[in-house]
Amino acid sequence: MPRRTDFSALINGHTAVIEMINAGEAGATALNQLLRVVQQALGAAGLAFVEFTSTGGRVIAATGTVEWTLGHPLPADDPDARCLLSGPRVHQLDTDRLSGRLGTKLNGPTGSQMVLSRAEISGHTVGSLHALYPAGEDQPGPDHQCVIAYVASCIAHLYGDQRGLPVHVDGPIVAALADGLAVVDREARVRLWNPAAAQLTGHAVTDVLSRPVPFPLPPPGQALDHRLPDGRWLRVTSEELPGPGTLRVVTFRDITDQQQSIADHDLFVAVTSHELRTPVTVIKGYADTLTDHWEALSDADRQLAAQKIGQRANELARLVDRLLSSTAEAGSGGAPPAPYDLGDALRAAVTELPAELRRRITLTAPVGLPWALGHRASLATVLTELCTNAGKYSPPTSPITITAGTDGQTVSVRVTDQGVGIRPEHVERAFDQYWQGDSGDRHRLPGAGLGLFLVRRIVEQQNGRVCLRPKAGGGTVAEVRLPHG
Repeated sequence: MPRRTDFSALINGHTAVIEMINAGEAGATALNQLLRVVQQALGAAGLAFVEFTSTGGRVIAATGTVEWTLGHPLPADDPDARCLLSGPRVHQLDTDRLSGRLGTKLNGPTGSQMVLSRAEISGHTVGSLHALYPAGEDQPGPDHQCVIAYVASCIAHLYGDQRGLPVHVDGPIVAALADGLAVVDREARVRLWNPAAAQLTGHAVTDVLSRPVPFPLPPPGQALDHRLPDGRWLRVTSEELPGPGTLRVVTFRDITDQQQSIADHDLFVAVTSHELRTPVTVIKGYADTLTDHWEALSDADRQLAAQKIGQRANELARLVDRLLSSTAEAGSGGAPPAPYDLGDALRAAVTELPAELRRRITLTAPVGLPWALGHRASLATVLTELCTNAGKYSPPTSPITITAGTDGQTVSVRVTDQGVGIRPEHVERAFDQYWQGDSGDRHRLPGAGLGLFLVRRIVEQQNGRVCLRPKAGGGTVAEVRLPHG
């Protein structure tokens, strides 16, 4: 004998759902609550609603023994989708007629009966409602089909009234979002996963549905920054859906660039503070000594103090210039490259180097050297950084050679020292911002680790290239190549 429908429970429960909708709590929350009411009134083992779009269907609400189907897709070419969309609008079938992946799981070893009704608007199917009854128990009768048809029509009305539906992951609004969007239940299992979520996390929708969300969730109303295994950062926010349900909407976006900017700023401040402190401390120390002990100092001591102040002031000026240059656009403010006499520019740049460094330098620029194409003013900065670097990593009295040449396609400048040399594994790292090489002993050499970083920026903006390599017999060769002028 068919099981009886509890119409009193159905009417009371449906009234509560209508009041939810009138109060503004609609969409998936109202749909799930409606299915719970109908399941109880019909004595069904479980209910599910499949939403259909032009690309296929997906289970967007489920209760009871079929709650596990929530989120499962039904592609347009799936046998189950074709079966559910064919035949009378309201009918009853054995689950063994469903031969697709989802239907096979529903059927199980004993099979069951399903009452279904399509939800239609002007003849267009927006979804289908299903009530499941295990085999061997009281089977559904005509009353059950009437109730399912009625409720399916109510759900179709929600769509026609745009009460927060559709919620299909392939729906045009959800799919068009640039931010990742997920809906999760109280166990943080994913119920909806839009295309942007798959792109941001690398997890396809089929990999995450009905499984725990693959990153920690912040409390409702708060945000959390989470680092993915590949090093990228997501900013995750969550909000509870209104109503008696326990679903949460989770949104997330890629903030890797923002995090990197924060890290670069913090490192810049730390490095700048450290590097500025040393020359300022020395200058202040010698200035205080001259002020407090002028009469007690010999002329040689005064001269030494003034010399140290001058040296440290020069270091401070070069450091400030380097720091300012590294935070601005290198080059000549967007001016187009122009031909210039490379040999003449090198000779002029050498005269601007500090005296203690200039005394160690030998410049060789052959007559008839082709002109370079670039920004002449920036060559002085490039040469200063390369020569300063060479002097820092070589003995104080060892020579530094600057050689200009051409290979027919480009003009080149080589700065060669006789210092500790650069390790092969460091020839690229040396151009990283804030990176410093090994001095050959345990003492850290002065510098902010910005010189070679700045050189590469300047040279590459002029369509040139710069590289480092170890020199046979010890030392390092820094080579800059620029286009012919």
